[in-house]
Amino acid sequence: MAAWTSAKGALLPWARSSSGGHGGLSSVLGRALALATAGGGGGGGGGGSLLPRRWQSSLPQLDHVDRSDEESGEIDWDKLGFGLTPTDYMYVTRCSPEDRGDFPRGELCRYGNIELSPSSGVLNYAQGLFEGMKAYRRPDRSGYTLFRPEENARRMQHGAERMCMPAPSVEQFVHAVKQTVLANRRWVPPQGKGALYLRPLLMGSGPILGLAPAPEYTFLVYAAPVGNYFKEGLAPINLVVHDEFHRAMPGGTGGVKTIANYAPVLRAQTDAKSKGFTDVLYLDSVHKRYLEEVSSCNVFVVKGGVVATPATQGTILPGITRKSVIELARDRGYKVEERLVSIDDLMSADEVFCTGTAVVVAPVSTVTYRGNKYEFRTGPDTVSQELYTTLTSIQMGLAEDNKGWTVAVE
Repeated sequence: MAAWTSAKGALLPWARSSSGGHGGLSSVLGRALALATAGGGGGGGGGGSLLPRRWQSSLPQLDHVDRSDEESGEIDWDKLGFGLTPTDYMYVTRCSPEDRGDFPRGELCRYGNIELSPSSGVLNYAQGLFEGMKAYRRPDRSGYTLFRPEENARRMQHGAERMCMPAPSVEQFVHAVKQTVLANRRWVPPQGKGALYLRPLLMGSGPILGLAPAPEYTFLVYAAPVGNYFKEGLAPINLVVHDEFHRAMPGGTGGVKTIANYAPVLRAQTDAKSKGFTDVLYLDSVHKRYLEEVSSCNVFVVKGGVVATPATQGTILPGITRKSVIELARDRGYKVEERLVSIDDLMSADEVFCTGTAVVVAPVSTVTYRGNKYEFRTGPDTVSQELYTTLTSIQMGLAEDNKGWTVAVE
């Protein structure tokens, strides 16, 4: 375990033990955290607090009344959209320098606001990551199902390395998600009416003035019942290609699920929606001719029975639904290519569809590019419909899970 010495001579061991889940924080992170805690940081400052316990985030008070078995009768499940419906509990844990990069066991708190320093790393420098997951009610109502939660945990760990943060182990992550589901089980929609959306957050909650990693980190998980992501529901969506604004660039953070990747798409997305489009399809920032992503989901094109999707090479988020759909398509005999997909490939495609935790598999009816509208096949007997049915049957427990993707929550 590496140990770094602060300007005041104190040893600051910031290396994750082998039990931490992803092999240890890098030496770069260790040095950065030492500087942040010591108040160093070179010309850019850093400026850690001299009173390390005064700035800890305050949390809502614990509520020991178990409401998880109460009925959530105020919700009309048939009208459930993709919006925030506050639930009962959230899971919270914090990692400070004394924890040596390991998150201690967290606790369930009543869902509510948290207090952050105005100088927290997440507010000032967007040092934060999030994940998106869903829990489904089983058909026999005997419990709940998560879909590949270990993949979300590993993706958060990968993003944390890039963003210079410690991360919970895979075991901690999955445990936290399970606890959040059970504590909010009255909010899990009935079978076929939606899912309980889970939002794990990892953020630099400690204060920092100069540009440096935060000295404290918070990991929390909250939940909300959701229906379809797009207002069209399961109907096909309409996209517009934007070649002025770009979602990511080579060498940036497009390949990790950092919070900083999402606000930059809001202007293009808002403009697109004002013109009647569902969302924006972004091109690469170098050549401006290769497909990257839609604002919050991956994209696929189908031509002559061949399924193609942009390769993840640092600017595209490696979606877990994307990964699953690729495997399912190959299992069903389709040739799947992960490669550069040009705007010309899209214009000549038979089908286009999007994938993501929130959207699942969404067929695309039209794509507009430079004023020209291109139409694609949708409806029954399409590849996207076949893959949607196959995937959701596994996720909701309607089909046997031969791949070991689902995790029971009981």
